[in-house]
Amino acid sequence: MKNKPLFAIFLIVFIDLLGFGLILPLLPYYAETFGASDTVIGLLVASYAAAQLIGAPLLGRFSDRWGRRPVLVISLAGTLIGFLLLGFAQSLLVLFLARILDGLTGGNISVAQAYITDVTDESNRAKGLGLVGAAFGLGFILGPATGGVLSQFGFAVPALAAAGLVTINLLMVIFWLPESLSLEQRELMAASERPSVTLAALIAALQRPFTGPLLITRFFFGLAFSIFQTIFSLYALRRFDLDAQQTGFVLAYVGVLSVIVQGGLIGVLTKRFREDVLIIFAVGLMAISLFAWGFAPSVVFLLLILVPVALSGGILNTVISSSLSKAVQKQEVGGLLGLSASLESLSRVVAPTIGGILLGGLGTWSPGVFSAVVLAALFIYVWKTIFRPTPQKSTAAT
Repeated sequence: MKNKPLFAIFLIVFIDLLGFGLILPLLPYYAETFGASDTVIGLLVASYAAAQLIGAPLLGRFSDRWGRRPVLVISLAGTLIGFLLLGFAQSLLVLFLARILDGLTGGNISVAQAYITDVTDESNRAKGLGLVGAAFGLGFILGPATGGVLSQFGFAVPALAAAGLVTINLLMVIFWLPESLSLEQRELMAASERPSVTLAALIAALQRPFTGPLLITRFFFGLAFSIFQTIFSLYALRRFDLDAQQTGFVLAYVGVLSVIVQGGLIGVLTKRFREDVLIIFAVGLMAISLFAWGFAPSVVFLLLILVPVALSGGILNTVISSSLSKAVQKQEVGGLLGLSASLESLSRVVAPTIGGILLGGLGTWSPGVFSAVVLAALFIYVWKTIFRPTPQKSTAAT
């Protein structure tokens, strides 16, 4: 592994997610200052994921054609403009424009993952991708807390602070990050057939014998996990009467666990076990864990059950990306990881609605049970399509 590029990508993703985390928990309060209703606030939050649904595969595919570095520059520039619009917004319309622009251009995690695949080989790729997940988790741990402190000076201040962080990121990419694809590789990619970025391309990817099941697994696992993430604060309030600060501490605890898994443990696990084995283990463990989450009798039990939730989530998020990157030719990696990110964004669009309906209509147990049922069905699907009983048919096969 090339340490300097990996460290640079780690810092870029960390700063990017730190800036994102600064403003994410404050958006509802910021929107309320412009008279937004609960429904409008929900649309504002969903607008980012909906825009990312479109933007992520485009950025990934463009990085296959033009190189990772220029696409990261374009992506960060768009995010910078989005945060500046957010900070100087004088209307609800500008808030929407800011979040949509950031969603279209800010889906650069797939590009960062593609960069990792360029500078690692198959034996250590999962470990490298785990560093991206660790940076992601660290940004989410520190971002919301920092944003909460800055918000006492006004809701625009965290947005402007995030813009400052993105500026640092942009300069880092321009002056420090080398391009991961050589000129020869880019010329070869340019001369080869260029996969499209249309809905038809997604359907074609879903129909492929190995990448299809991986993408389907990504979506349904993402749906179950997104229900957990998006409904957790309301769940904690209704079931245990936790306030915002207490819930923040619990989520920070989950973030720390995720960093431990993706920053260190994933490298050990991928050296000892095949990726298909880790995928089916993660799906099964998450199914059991979310079922137990639905019936958690105390906060202490909740904290205990969050350990396997973080473990299974960290394993699958890293290993799916690693397996996808090994299943296609180099000129397809960025686009395929972009499609994967797009499906994950789609799960985040629909998950809050499903979770809210279940929690409000049936009770605090229902989101966990629903997610567990989804994952139980997914476990059977993964067993039939991805898991291979013999090492000779490993996950590197297409």
